[in-house]
Amino acid sequence: MRVRSLLLCLLVLVVAGMAASAQWLDDSEEGNCTVFVVGKDASVDGSVMTTHTCDGWYDARIQIVPGGTHEAGEMLTIYDGMCNADRGNTPPMGEIPQAPLTYTYFQIGYPFMNENQVMMGEHTFSGRREYRNGDGGMFYIEELQAVALQRSTTAREAVQVMGDLAETYGYADGGECISVCDGDEAWIFEIVGAGPLWRQGDEGPGAVWVAERLPDNAVYVGANRSLIGEVVLDDPDNFMVGTGIYSVGEKLGFWDPNAGKTFYYWDVYGAKSDNFYNSRREWRGRDLVAPSLELDPYARRFPFSVVPDEKVSAADLMAYQRDYYEGTPFDLTQGLSAGPFGAPDRYATGGSQNVPGSTGWERAIAMFRCSYTIVTQSRNWLPASIGGVLWFGPDAPHGTVYMPIYCSVTSLPESLGIRDMMEFSRDSAWWAFNFVENFANLAWSYMIEDIRANQQKFEGEFFAMQGAIEDAALSLYNVDPALAVTFLTNYTNDAVNRTVAAQWDLADTLIAKYSDGYVWQKSKGYPQEWLDQTDFGSTTMLEDFIDEWYGEYQP
Repeated sequence: MRVRSLLLCLLVLVVAGMAASAQWLDDSEEGNCTVFVVGKDASVDGSVMTTHTCDGWYDARIQIVPGGTHEAGEMLTIYDGMCNADRGNTPPMGEIPQAPLTYTYFQIGYPFMNENQVMMGEHTFSGRREYRNGDGGMFYIEELQAVALQRSTTAREAVQVMGDLAETYGYADGGECISVCDGDEAWIFEIVGAGPLWRQGDEGPGAVWVAERLPDNAVYVGANRSLIGEVVLDDPDNFMVGTGIYSVGEKLGFWDPNAGKTFYYWDVYGAKSDNFYNSRREWRGRDLVAPSLELDPYARRFPFSVVPDEKVSAADLMAYQRDYYEGTPFDLTQGLSAGPFGAPDRYATGGSQNVPGSTGWERAIAMFRCSYTIVTQSRNWLPASIGGVLWFGPDAPHGTVYMPIYCSVTSLPESLGIRDMMEFSRDSAWWAFNFVENFANLAWSYMIEDIRANQQKFEGEFFAMQGAIEDAALSLYNVDPALAVTFLTNYTNDAVNRTVAAQWDLADTLIAKYSDGYVWQKSKGYPQEWLDQTDFGSTTMLEDFIDEWYGEYQP
C-alpha cells in the first residue's frame, strides 16, 4: 500500500510538471531539440551518424509503415499535427499524387529512418515570423520527412524531395532544420515558409530552403538556431538550394542585394535568437568533440562544423546527449538549484516569475522533458538492411538505455507503440524510462549510479555483440536476404524486450532501495566455505548453562 501511495503521489508531480512545461513550450518556440551529425571520416568506423533529442511532448510511438507499389492516379493525403503526442485530431491539409514506388519507413513524432538506411534528426529554429504561412502551406516538417523517407534511397534524394514538395505545395511550419544522412553523406537541410500571402498556384515557390553538405571529416551541432551562412550556388557537391533563396527575402524586406552586405541564410531567414539557451549548447557540443579549439562559451556564433580532436563513436554520441555541463562553470548538478542531491533537472517557472530579459535556467543538451532520443549509424560497406541501425532511447537521454533497431526489421515490440502521457502503464516502454528518471530526482546523486550501471550493462553488451550480430546477418544475407531480415528482427525484438523488462526491475529496485531517506541493502554476508571453517556458532557459555538458556521457557 505504501509503494502504491508513493507511485500515485509521484505521478501527480510528474503530470503537474508536464503541464507547466507544456505552457513554457508555448511561450518559447525555440525550446526544443539538439542534434549532432558526424561525417564518415570523423567517426571511428566510417559510419555516417546523426542524433536527435526530441525535447518536448511529441509522439514517441514507433510504427513501421510498409512501402509498396501504387497505381497511377493514387493520391496521398497530407495531415496536420502528426508529430504531436496526441494524434487524435489530425485534419487533412490536402492531397498529392502518390509515388509509383515507396519504401518502408519508421513513423514517430519526427520520422527518422527508412529501409535504405536514410536517417534523419531534427531541431527547430523557428525563423522570422514574417515567413510563416499556416493558412496557405500544406506541409509541416514531419510530413515532409515522412514523404521523403518513403521516396528516397539517398540523403540527396531526401533533401530534394522535401525541397520540391515544399516549393510546390507550400510550407506551413516555422523554421526547421533536418539532418539527413546515408552511408556516404550527411546534409543539413533548413527551411522556412514563403510568407502569409502565398497560395498554391501563385508565382514563386511556397518555401525557402537550402542544404549544406557536412564535410566528411567534421561534426555539426545544432541547437534551435539556423546555422547555414554563406551559400555557394555553383557548388552542387556541397550545396542544394531552392529557387527562392534570394527573392523571398527581398520581397519581404529582409534582403537587399544592393546593400553591399554578404548574404547569410541564418541572418535573412533565421530568428534573432542570440541567447545562451541556444548558443551554450552549440558551444558545449563543439567543445565536447574539439576541446583543443578552446571555444568561448559566451560567443554569439560558432563555426558551422568542427573537426573532432578524436574520431567519434556511437557510444560517444550517447554520452554527449546525456551531458548537463558537468565539470564546467555551468554544471547543473552544482549549486542550490540542484537541491540537496545534485539533480540536473530544472522545471518551468510560473509566467509571473520570469524576469524580463532573463534566459531562465541554464539549458543543457540533456533535458528531462524529452520524448525520445536517437543515435543513428549508416554504413556504406554493408547492405542497407544490415548497415542501417538506429539506437533508440525512450524519454530523456540521461535516464534511458539506447536499444538497437535495424532499418530492415519487420516488427517491433508492442511496448514501443504504447505511450499515453496521462495514463501510467507498465505495458509501455516509455513509462519505464520516464518513471525512473523522475523518481531519481528524489536522490539524484545516489540513484544516478544505479541508472548508469544499467545503461553500461546493456549498451556495453549491445556494442560488444554488434560485430558478431552483423557478421551473422551478413552470412545469412549472402544465402538469402530475407533470412538476414528475420534474424535482425528477432535480435532487435529480444534486445528491446530484455532492456525494457530490466528497466521496470530497476524502477522496483529504486523504490525499495531508496525508501524513507535511507539506502537499503541486504547484508553481503561471508563466503560459506570460509564461514564453515571458523568458530562461528560457538559461544563462551559453559555447557552446563546451555540447556538453561535454550531450554523450554518456564514462567
